[in-house]
Amino acid sequence: MGNQKGMDRMGELLPAHIGLIMDGNGRWAKKRGLPRQAGHKAGASTFKRIVRYANRLGIPYMTVYAFSTENWSRPPEEVRGIIALLREFLSDAANYRDENVRTRFIGDLSQFDQDIQSKVRECEEVSAGHTGLTLNIAINYGGRMELMKAARELAAEAAAGKITPEEIDEELFARHLYTQGQPDVDLVIRPSGEERLSNFLLWQAAYAEFVSMEVLWPDFDEKCLDRAIEEFRNRNRRFGGV
Repeated sequence: MGNQKGMDRMGELLPAHIGLIMDGNGRWAKKRGLPRQAGHKAGASTFKRIVRYANRLGIPYMTVYAFSTENWSRPPEEVRGIIALLREFLSDAANYRDENVRTRFIGDLSQFDQDIQSKVRECEEVSAGHTGLTLNIAINYGGRMELMKAARELAAEAAAGKITPEEIDEELFARHLYTQGQPDVDLVIRPSGEERLSNFLLWQAAYAEFVSMEVLWPDFDEKCLDRAIEEFRNRNRRFGGV
């Protein structure tokens, strides 16, 4: 996997890959006496603003947790609202072509309607040649599901005689992940004060620095991202060493 790094305007090292767990939309709405959907809509606006800012900073890769495999268990009205926002983003994606962001979607897309799957493919194709931030949007994504997918693919290759079990190493396994060819996650940011991964990028975040922030996602702003990056820079990353 790659080890690309970015430099900010001050020449300081940036994380090569940031994972963002966009948490707190529902609580944000509840605090204001609004329906949960209002929180998701506010969170979608924050998402667009933070992606633009990360691209300006020079972050090479970012993965955002938009809709997990577990989110289907939420009330049907809330699920429909989240999917409506996804449709809106996909329909509006053409307006962001000048941002130079390469957009990819990771997760099991087969559970979505055909119109969404078609728009996802179009969005990926249109931005494939962009050279700025690579943005992975995780929808119907779960880290365990991703690991099982990779294991099944490798088992099928071994059963077909294409590889032997002894050939399976970390590099080969990583080629079967949604993020193949991308650097591992350096920094995972979770707003809302929660301190868990919630089945997000379990393989890729094995040695990531985790930053929990006491701010709900709709209130997350550019200064919050700056603070998280500064915290990352101040960590002593030993990767299991001393």
